[in-house]
Amino acid sequence: MKPVFNTPNWMLAALRERREQNLMRRTITLDSPQTPQTRINAQAYTAFCSNDYLGLANHPDIIQALRFGAEQYGVGAGASHLVCGHLTPHQKLEDALADWLGYERVILFSTGYMANLGVISALAGKNRPVVQDKLNHASLIDGAMLAQAPLRRYLHGNLASAEKLLAKSAVTGLLVSDGVFSMDGDVAPLLGLSELANKHDWMFLVDDAHGLGCFGDDGKGCLSLGGLNADNVPILVGTFGKAFGTAGAFVATSNDVADYLTQFARPYVYTTAMSPAMAMATLASLSIIQSTEGQERRDRLARHIDYFRQRVQSLPVELMPSNTAIQPIVIGDSKMALQMSEELKSLGIWCTAIRPPTVPVGSARLRITLSAAHSDADLVLLCDSLEQVLQAPRSHAPCSNAKL
Repeated sequence: MKPVFNTPNWMLAALRERREQNLMRRTITLDSPQTPQTRINAQAYTAFCSNDYLGLANHPDIIQALRFGAEQYGVGAGASHLVCGHLTPHQKLEDALADWLGYERVILFSTGYMANLGVISALAGKNRPVVQDKLNHASLIDGAMLAQAPLRRYLHGNLASAEKLLAKSAVTGLLVSDGVFSMDGDVAPLLGLSELANKHDWMFLVDDAHGLGCFGDDGKGCLSLGGLNADNVPILVGTFGKAFGTAGAFVATSNDVADYLTQFARPYVYTTAMSPAMAMATLASLSIIQSTEGQERRDRLARHIDYFRQRVQSLPVELMPSNTAIQPIVIGDSKMALQMSEELKSLGIWCTAIRPPTVPVGSARLRITLSAAHSDADLVLLCDSLEQVLQAPRSHAPCSNAKL
């Protein structure tokens, strides 16, 4: 007999409000690997909402490396990095990432969310403020909140707004930006932000979760794209759950900052280390990203992006300034976004509707993401389906300023 739980009224009210506003979130279960051709509830779909940008999540070489790592080093790390959970694969991965990106040190975290919480909560504080882009990822905002730091947010991508906040601050602190913004797909003005941080003597942190592996020299992401390096961006956060196709995260920085984080980044100190088998798999993924195959995948992804943007120019939406794998269609109304997502599903396209509070109120969207694993035929199917759905008559049309 199952236990009976008396749900508090405030909780029921919050859930009821979410349902009434068409904002209720639910988990879906895939019956297949993370590939474009997926199965959900026993139905076949072509998925366009995964962050597996290079199509490595089901790569045979990475699967083999995961198996080898488990056989040699086990599945679980057993302890935090600072107790006895730092195994040879962890050290090899840290060294390889530092060499690839040109930083003195890299330290691993279990997830990207934990990396941002750990770094910002350690570097910021009541007397060390944080200035962030208005559209930064939730983990970056939460890191500042965890630090109880004064938090100010500048207008999205606006250097003048950022400098105004830096200049007004009586003390220096931490300037923070995403590299690629996860819901809009645009790239931050990192060069300008770096110059502002240097001018005002602020530390500068970039989270390049959605850029690393996808573009730039050798797949080095937004920093390479903007001609930046460790001198311009002293703290770089990256994740493995996107283009790498595995799981976990890292922070690349100087020896001194890495030593400081090792002492004071609580999500690092008090968490069991990532699986050593996963570290081995990520090493294999990094090798692919740096190889000819990795460049071929980046080239294929770039062609998909170009094709998609060319096809949608004739549709009743305005293109957003995104040349990355993230190509959102902003619908506006949450109910309408859900309806259009369902219409795409009926045509064999799985693309989840993203609604507030993940995105600002009035900007619900279809967050379309492209992958090197998609075929040319997949892109044709997507664009044909979008034409059918976006041009279909409906009782409530998408908002007049809808953007793609």
